[in-house]
Amino acid sequence: MNWMLVAAGGALGSLARYALARGVPGVPGEWPLATMAANLLGSFVIGFAAVLIAARGAGHEEALRLFFMTGVLGGFTTYSAFALETVTLAGEGAWPRAFAYLIATVVGCALLAQAGRVVGSLLTEI
Repeated sequence: MNWMLVAAGGALGSLARYALARGVPGVPGEWPLATMAANLLGSFVIGFAAVLIAARGAGHEEALRLFFMTGVLGGFTTYSAFALETVTLAGEGAWPRAFAYLIATVVGCALLAQAGRVVGSLLTEI
């Protein structure tokens, strides 16, 4: 049963990621906006979801985590594309852009995951 929750969530997350990539097409050698947007948004949402699921999961915490956090957000966010785009930029000689993308994504994702946790915590107090 658990694998079905992850698979169903992953399918939804992957479709959402595909829609984002179609809506924000990349330009070779430019900043990979769709990947960065997916990772930043996913980081905020996973921080938010972790707090809400823990606080209001009503006995379904594991199923909700597997479906939404592992499945949906795992399918939506994309570390592998981020890594490939970073090394591609560097390989094309765009080292400053690659480094800026690397730092902005890693720091931005960490900050947004924490922001999601803070917002989730505030909402659970209401």
